[in-house]
Amino acid sequence: MDRSLRNVLVVSLGFLLLFTAYGGLQNLQSSLYSEEGLGVTVLSTLYGAMLLSSMFLPPLLIRTLGCKWTIVLSMSCYVTFSLGNFYASWYTLIPTSVLLGLGAAPLWSAHSTYLTIMGSTHAKKAGKAGKDVVNHYFGMFFLIFQSSGVWGNLISSLVFGQTPTQGAIPEEQLLSCGASDCLMATVPTNGTQRPSQELIYTLLGIYTGSGVLAVLLVAFFLEPVRDNQQRSEGEKKPSSFWSTLLSTFKLFRDKRLRFLVLLPMYSGFEQAFLAGDYTRSYATCALGIHFVGYVMICFSATNSLCSELYGRLSQYTGRIALYALGAVTHFSCIIALLLWKPNPDQLAVFFVFSGLWGMADAVWQTQNNVLFGVLFEKNKEAAFANYRLWEALGFVIAFGYSTFLCVNVKLYILLGVLCLTMVAYGIVEYLEAKNLTRPLAVRREAEETETQTKM
Repeated sequence: MDRSLRNVLVVSLGFLLLFTAYGGLQNLQSSLYSEEGLGVTVLSTLYGAMLLSSMFLPPLLIRTLGCKWTIVLSMSCYVTFSLGNFYASWYTLIPTSVLLGLGAAPLWSAHSTYLTIMGSTHAKKAGKAGKDVVNHYFGMFFLIFQSSGVWGNLISSLVFGQTPTQGAIPEEQLLSCGASDCLMATVPTNGTQRPSQELIYTLLGIYTGSGVLAVLLVAFFLEPVRDNQQRSEGEKKPSSFWSTLLSTFKLFRDKRLRFLVLLPMYSGFEQAFLAGDYTRSYATCALGIHFVGYVMICFSATNSLCSELYGRLSQYTGRIALYALGAVTHFSCIIALLLWKPNPDQLAVFFVFSGLWGMADAVWQTQNNVLFGVLFEKNKEAAFANYRLWEALGFVIAFGYSTFLCVNVKLYILLGVLCLTMVAYGIVEYLEAKNLTRPLAVRREAEETETQTKM
């Protein structure tokens, strides 16, 4: 097996094990720790810490420790969060959620940088286009990674399903489900009761073991890698501490990045809506909390398969066609969710929506990473740090207004952000196409002038 492919598989399996645990825990926070809003506060704190981490830590850690050990260290932060759930309280979950948030941005930035370097290196050796190989590697990664949602939700459903209790769904509750859910005026009464502490410990033990295994897998089997371009530049002039630390903000001088920030921000909005509102106001409200895991399994499975498919299709269709597919799919889903009245008799529809949402989300997850890696090849760490920063901001904003706005208002906000995002993305593609049509000598002269201006 090719070394690059082997390393991609090691990273993918490590993330699969880690997020099988974290994904399952994240979906259960608001249900298990509803007292005084602890669960929601934990999630808000987590993404707030991730937002702060995105501003400073990724470039600094990656250039200091390298991609491999940044991934190992960040994964360890996720394991501490699993341990904190064994003795769940404000004094254990808040500090561990902060630690997880601080590790999340470096983890994803290091992973994206690692795959981009691996893809570019292999492409040069094989004589292939770098963006095609990078696309394929990201598609392969997300095929494996997104399946973590299947296993994480399946494990929690099987463990907690040993003591199910379901009540009848009142007709008046159905009237306030879906887009009609306004400030949770009607509290669902058909959810399951809190599982026994023994079952909770069993689940946490499985999740913690999975996280520890992920750390060991990456630590022992992943090969360290350095960007050849960064090595040659580093030999000429080593970067200062503050230069590395502030590289995330310096990259914002690039006009393309200023337009692209809406892509990761929308990704945060749409994921937060699915996890926080669709599962609660549609699935839980009309079907019961015991169906949430199965609905999310459908989302994760579709997301996983489409990620691999898009990674292969992109070399034939180009990224613009895939972005158009994702935008049209989400636009149609949002309109339909505004009009649909959830009912338990329409069981298949709940899974259709989650499947379509996963099909579109796969576009944002694969193509956004590739786009940032290709457009900002010389500043990959800073580019991916910006990506995680704006995605985290999307999560923070969406979770922040989650308890204050009606579901239909949230859908309108999502629709507006989607439209603005696609307009901004179109401008970037126009600028790139215009740049490619310029003579090579003119482009080089412009790049040299821009470099001298920044210096």
